[in-house]
Amino acid sequence: MNSETQNEQTSNKPPFYITTPIYYVNDYPHIGHAYTTIAADVLARYKRLKGYNAFFLTGTDEHGQKIQKAAEAKNISPNDLTDEVVERFKHVWDRLGITNDDFIRTTEDRHLRQLNKLFKALYDKGDIYLGEYEGWYCTPCESFWTESQLIEANCPECSRPPERLKEESYFFRLSKYQDFMLEYFEKNPKFVQPESRRNELLNRIKSGLEDISVSRAAVQWGATVPMNDKHTIYVWVDALFNYITALGYDEEGRFQTFWPANIHFIGKEILWFHGVIWPTLLKALDIELPLQVYSHGWWTIEGKKMSKSLGNAIDPIAITDEYGVDQFRYFLLREVPFGLDGNFSYTALKNRTNNELGNDLGNLLYRTLSMTEKYFEGIVPESDEGSGNENLLAENAPLINARMDEHMNNCQFSLALEAAWEYIRMANKYVEDSKPWKLAKDPDRRGELAAIMYNLAESLRIIAIFTTPVMPESSEKMFRQLGFSDDDVEARSNTKWGILKAGTKFKKEKPLFPRIED
Repeated sequence: MNSETQNEQTSNKPPFYITTPIYYVNDYPHIGHAYTTIAADVLARYKRLKGYNAFFLTGTDEHGQKIQKAAEAKNISPNDLTDEVVERFKHVWDRLGITNDDFIRTTEDRHLRQLNKLFKALYDKGDIYLGEYEGWYCTPCESFWTESQLIEANCPECSRPPERLKEESYFFRLSKYQDFMLEYFEKNPKFVQPESRRNELLNRIKSGLEDISVSRAAVQWGATVPMNDKHTIYVWVDALFNYITALGYDEEGRFQTFWPANIHFIGKEILWFHGVIWPTLLKALDIELPLQVYSHGWWTIEGKKMSKSLGNAIDPIAITDEYGVDQFRYFLLREVPFGLDGNFSYTALKNRTNNELGNDLGNLLYRTLSMTEKYFEGIVPESDEGSGNENLLAENAPLINARMDEHMNNCQFSLALEAAWEYIRMANKYVEDSKPWKLAKDPDRRGELAAIMYNLAESLRIIAIFTTPVMPESSEKMFRQLGFSDDDVEARSNTKWGILKAGTKFKKEKPLFPRIED
């Protein structure tokens, strides 16, 4: 297929734009970064599987006082620091099987050029004005706070003491858009999810929006304010615009195809910026708002808050070296309903790997291939006869598929996986109820045995489709062992019953999920 044909086919697919936040490069990626990015990757893979032209963006936020200080502490330049950490992020995403279509850096010329235009447009419109800021600023969070927002004189996000600032600053007229935001939340109840986060944000909007500082005179490492080179753009305003600068807002092409974003995945700590500041900036520029901002919860580690001082931050590279990439991806999305806080436990990871992945799925595949090898020389048999309960797996496949589709579209990944495992357990029960090892002893029931083995193999093909977005490597191994080549597109994407053809040769390999020993 030539590139022109590929482009034409892609253009015929409905677009779907998914983003992660761009990650701050003052530290290496940890489980929190991995969680958000895996969730976005799973949805992007799922949408592609369903025929969408999915565009998946991630990247790095590289400006601000915190970066400047981190570089000084290492006695290197901010550029050297950001380059080093960016490579680490890219390495981790490659290890985790992340299929992002672009990676935006806020230090790139393409971002800075468009950012300057957008900031100047807000100024020319009168929505940005020069004033003086006096109040509290938390450098670790790069956040401004009012006196009333402090908790026991500390930053409400990180509990560190903020510093008192008084400096010339440019302001954005956030207060101008209070009525708009209240009306928008009312008319678009799914704009911020989950509902508990929406309610938190709505209550804060109702308490009143104040104009916000959008520049710093004391920070050199940042994007320069186009009207005044003594100021740099507040890092959070700089960062938010990545979602459109990466698409080429001021160019023909991707922006027209993919904007507005279908979903911004974020952690709950940055909900205010994405749920209020970002939509008001877009409204001020007469740009459509994203369709949804989905805020997930935080992870504790063995019941304790993750922190540098405790030394309990989880390195995605180290944990996948020990437990496997798909095992890690599966656990993060299966363990906790997306949107809620969760606890990472090594015991829980081992149990889910051994029981759900190994015993339920891996054993089903291995038993089915072994029995087909033993009874039919590893070749899918013709299946014309009934097996007594031959319709069980066929009848339930579309029902499970519909449930999974609903859950995936609502970003309820744990429920989608729960539905898939209901089908897997159904197939395991089918083995026990049908007892193919007994039928194999009776030559007169050869046709019934063939039907059972076909049903199990076809259910495994469909299960491999169900698990592809979450566990791409393992699903690929399943497809390969079931005899499908890379170009068997229909077999790898169509959950309709009966795609598997008689005569297909299986290729049994080692068990899919080796047991993790204590």
